[in-house]
Amino acid sequence: MCGVAGFLCTSARKSDEELREQAAAMTAPMAPRGPDAEGVWTDAAAGIALGHRRLAILDLSPAGHQPMTSACGRYVLVYNGEIYNHLDLRPELESQGCRFRGHSDTETLLEAIARWGLEPALRRSIGMFAFALWDRKERRLTLVRDRLGIKPLYYGWCGDTFFFASELKPLRAHPDFQADIDREALSLLLRHNYVPAPHSIYRGIRKLPPGTQLTVRPDDRGRLSEPSSYWTLEEAVRRGRENPFRGSARDAIDELESLLDHAGSAPPRGALLVFDLDQFKFINDRDGHDAGD
Repeated sequence: MCGVAGFLCTSARKSDEELREQAAAMTAPMAPRGPDAEGVWTDAAAGIALGHRRLAILDLSPAGHQPMTSACGRYVLVYNGEIYNHLDLRPELESQGCRFRGHSDTETLLEAIARWGLEPALRRSIGMFAFALWDRKERRLTLVRDRLGIKPLYYGWCGDTFFFASELKPLRAHPDFQADIDREALSLLLRHNYVPAPHSIYRGIRKLPPGTQLTVRPDDRGRLSEPSSYWTLEEAVRRGRENPFRGSARDAIDELESLLDHAGSAPPRGALLVFDLDQFKFINDRDGHDAGD
């Protein structure tokens, strides 16, 4: 679990030092999410600041540090999550001339975006993630959330500043953020005992829906377009019905083993008994659990 945060200031110009101080203040409350490292990237001319708190999992070296800039220099990424199939994507990227500096899935995702484009990279990336991507050439910020919404991402305008973060606490740490309570969200909280998406408890701040992306530019200045979907459950169900699994129980186990291999760094797993005890025993033996674990 990592943490991302940042902002795009579209009015008063701030120095790089001011941007860095404010971005660092936003990342500080997320230290429990990312205790291994912190990083900030800024561009005063564009008014953009990206912050990150890192929990090192796949690449423990400094090569996995964020914010991360693509090899071509065009894109800057802050990312929270895991791309399960990133090792499958690397050989194709390398065949196209990519020379990786480290072993992180962050770099795999970033170089896939740089070479294939955002939407093709998303279609081919399997995993859970929430990230912010700054395009230095087009001067635009894109927020993306994974298909099922496993990783959280909040966003919204406050005056002439656009904010985003993995949680709400970083927003309150910025001096320009106004923590005004959203009365509609408050009524939903009292009714349901939680604030349902896409609302948040703060006025103007929303949760990015699962399977969507949102693009913001400096000249938007308070205007917010609706997030666009790059994946929907309905489309996934339709494809599943058109191409159902027709294999045997053994084929199902082989497919499950492939999926477990992709989830290489995941914590201890559980199994739902679908067929019989042989299938359960396969997972138990594969992961080395004792009975009852």
